[in-house]
Amino acid sequence: MIWQWPERAEAGTPALRFGEQVMRYGALAAQARACAAALAARGVRRGDRVAFLGANHPQQLVLLFACARLGAMLLPLNWRLAGPELGFILADAGAALLCATPEFLAAAQALRADALDVEAGWDGSDVPALGTAEDAVLLVYTSGTTGRPKGAVLTQQALAVNALNGVDMHRMTSADRVLTVLPLFHVGGLNIQTTPALSIGAEVLLLPRFDPAAFFAHCATARPTLTLLVPAVMQALVTHPDWGGAALGSLRAIGAGSSDVPLPLIQAFHARGIPVQQVYGATETCPIALYQSAEEALAAPGSIGRPGLHVAARLSPAGEILVRGGNTLRHYWPATQALDADGWFATGDIGSVDAAGRWWFTDRLKHVIISGGENIYPAEVERVLRDAPGVLEGAICGRADARWGEVPVAVVVPAPGFSRDAVLAHFRGQLARFKQPHDVVVVDALPRTALGKVELMALRKLAAISG
Repeated sequence: MIWQWPERAEAGTPALRFGEQVMRYGALAAQARACAAALAARGVRRGDRVAFLGANHPQQLVLLFACARLGAMLLPLNWRLAGPELGFILADAGAALLCATPEFLAAAQALRADALDVEAGWDGSDVPALGTAEDAVLLVYTSGTTGRPKGAVLTQQALAVNALNGVDMHRMTSADRVLTVLPLFHVGGLNIQTTPALSIGAEVLLLPRFDPAAFFAHCATARPTLTLLVPAVMQALVTHPDWGGAALGSLRAIGAGSSDVPLPLIQAFHARGIPVQQVYGATETCPIALYQSAEEALAAPGSIGRPGLHVAARLSPAGEILVRGGNTLRHYWPATQALDADGWFATGDIGSVDAAGRWWFTDRLKHVIISGGENIYPAEVERVLRDAPGVLEGAICGRADARWGEVPVAVVVPAPGFSRDAVLAHFRGQLARFKQPHDVVVVDALPRTALGKVELMALRKLAAISG
């Protein structure tokens, strides 16, 4: 049971460092017990959902362990969502309680008048720990890039198996210091490094949200050994004026994932002597499914690695990545089947395996553009688009076409010297003609989720506008 993690760690060892605050494992365990008692006093029982709204904060992890003690579920909310979007999730999940940091308390109370301030403290006598490995402990809503979000139900056992995979991926020990900058409302920020570190008594350095200057400052002063990044964050770091002189020597590796990681970003970190270990997974896999070792990160940049220590993976006849293991979700909320009869989860991603047994990501099935009967994978076209002249960033999606059914279109943020004709000419000779964009649509910024993924529905709306 994951509620035991803080209890069995060395009480005096730092668990969470947040600004000037240091919470040691003994205090984390005590706060989780007090929080569980306070939640129980407010009527929270096994199976109930407790929502949290706020940027990264130690109390979100206190709530996680408190819910685990009670057999309840933590419902982390994306603070970037609008009020109606948050209202939908709270109603859909049937949340029993809403907790928030002071920064988001007013927004929370607009949704639920009885919302609690997590910094107000937890009062209550100790209550028995009832949570079991089979109890659901996390209800995490998917990003909703193609429609209404849906909740994935993850058990304590799933988090425990995922933690074993995370420890194996990073060769993590209790001496590690993990710098967490990605949002904990996503399973990536929460479960790729943060909860694995807490499962073995390591230290987590917690930033409320990503900021390049704060990242560099923490690397220089707190000297983290590991951190997890996504491409948008990597890009912000390597283009920052402080990148060249940043003190990154304490980092023995970084994890990277959530979307296709451009090779130039990987190479920028490798040039600083820091392996970029790619990790692949989904909300439904907790998320760790496949990953690279540090050695393979250097040997095969861009690969998504191999199946995790406690994960089985295979390709369907259509090339879709299928995953099975104790880390997969139980079902979608409230009781929608997510696994097939043999326990396999279909990720919706297309991949391949090379002769050395390394796995490679191709694209999302739902992103595939079918033009004149030919499949076009936007990720393949985007790899060429990255080097197009006069393009700061861009993405590829389909646009309805009377003749071909769909055609690929580039949606780009222009840089100095941009020319539509030059961008289109850039693809000639590099890709088959049917894969080349038929149009270029110029925008001020690409629509993105909190983790930097491009929002497909919004992108398609932009692409539908003639450039």
